[in-house]
Amino acid sequence: MIAAFLYFDLAFMVWVLLGPLAPDIARELALSPAQKGLMVATPTLAGAVLRLVVGLLVDRIGPKRTGALNQVIVIAGLMTAWLLGVHSFSGTLALGVILGFAGASFAVALPLASRWYPPEHQGKAMGIAGMGNSGTVFAALFAPTLAKLFGWNAVLGLACIPLVLVLSLYLVMAKDAPDAPAPKPVIAYLEPLRTADAWWFMLFYGVTFGGFSGLSSSLTIYFTDRFGLTTVVAGYCTAACVFAGSLVRPLGGALADRIGGARTLTTVYLVAAVALVGVSAAASVGSALGLFVLAMLALGAGNGAVFQLVPQRFGKEIGVMTGLVGMAGGIGGFYLASSLGLARQLTGSFSYGFLIFAVLALVAFAGLSLVKRRWRSEWATGGVRI
Repeated sequence: MIAAFLYFDLAFMVWVLLGPLAPDIARELALSPAQKGLMVATPTLAGAVLRLVVGLLVDRIGPKRTGALNQVIVIAGLMTAWLLGVHSFSGTLALGVILGFAGASFAVALPLASRWYPPEHQGKAMGIAGMGNSGTVFAALFAPTLAKLFGWNAVLGLACIPLVLVLSLYLVMAKDAPDAPAPKPVIAYLEPLRTADAWWFMLFYGVTFGGFSGLSSSLTIYFTDRFGLTTVVAGYCTAACVFAGSLVRPLGGALADRIGGARTLTTVYLVAAVALVGVSAAASVGSALGLFVLAMLALGAGNGAVFQLVPQRFGKEIGVMTGLVGMAGGIGGFYLASSLGLARQLTGSFSYGFLIFAVLALVAFAGLSLVKRRWRSEWATGGVRI
């Protein structure tokens, strides 16, 4: 559990690194709002695609080896970018793809922890391991300050220091569970996609984690562009929002263990939708910050709740389902981050991006209302609440 958390935490720190650095990068490279949005969204999309690949690797070679391979790729990519420099928009996109491997850590950390715990504790176990998304707080807190002191390119090299330290601890501490499922033919791992439940989980996580990751990547840009804050102050505001969403993830899992994941998600989607609608009309830093914190609290709890449900339905395919559901979450984050930049460029405001994502939260609420009764009757077992 500790190894999974540490690995996940540092991987997520660098996964969203371009977000806090975006104002400085955009100023130096003369990027448009749409280009800024695409730049910070690229690691999210790359992480989404790579999570499926990583999920397959986890089930074939185990989470420990897969996690080590991922971390080496990320460290090598950051070192190369630091030594050679990033001098163009296309260069930022290439770096974003490499950082996607850090985002794919999701498909390593959760199976690494989950396989050691029984069904009645899945929500708490997945929530604690998943709280590693708090690494995004470190990026928001320290990256702008370090960029101000040493330049934004130096931050890429400095990030390698904690990554190497955590990789060393991970190699010593991490252990694969002894009852891991036997490897299957690659095509068999896609079998869950034949079931409607897999697609429902992908939708639900696409909204909860998509909202969390998309906002984590974009809030520094939002606060600097919308209210003229410095990158350091905007980083502090972003960190407060991200910390709220990260802290509540295990609480969301524990709440889902107690009252059921579906009940928890019902409240999550309604609160998130209301908060994002409010953000679209926020006229001050204080009101926007308060609404973002509320939205992140809801979305963070929702992340824990979704992964209280997934192991109940797909216990034997947890590796690939973690990859599939995580991929959907990454796609949701890519959509939110890129649409905010596009909305800003086309309309001069971020409002339409927030409003459309609020509608997606309501769509998820409606979908959950359709399936939760069937879930409770068809696959709720062992007294586990749905």
